[in-house]
Amino acid sequence: MNTVTIIAAGALLALNLFSFLLMRHDKRCAKENRRRVPEKTLFLSAILFGAFGGTLGMFVFRHKTKHWYFKVFFPLLMVLEAGIVGYLWSRGILG
Repeated sequence: MNTVTIIAAGALLALNLFSFLLMRHDKRCAKENRRRVPEKTLFLSAILFGAFGGTLGMFVFRHKTKHWYFKVFFPLLMVLEAGIVGYLWSRGILG
């Protein structure tokens, strides 16, 4: 593994962990009737290559699953991001 691969893998892990924990935080806020994380922020974290963590958090915490746009676009972003990473990997840019 080269340095770029290690940095990219670490960044992806951190972004997805952040998205996962952000979903957990918003769910807790919803239960406790506290100030919520804006939906724009949840989507931004998913768009910035955190869609896997956001999707996982959505189903693990059963949060935002009644909103069709979360159920459709989070997994769609996850597939798109996996495709981008796969493409970069296949071109030798990430590995």
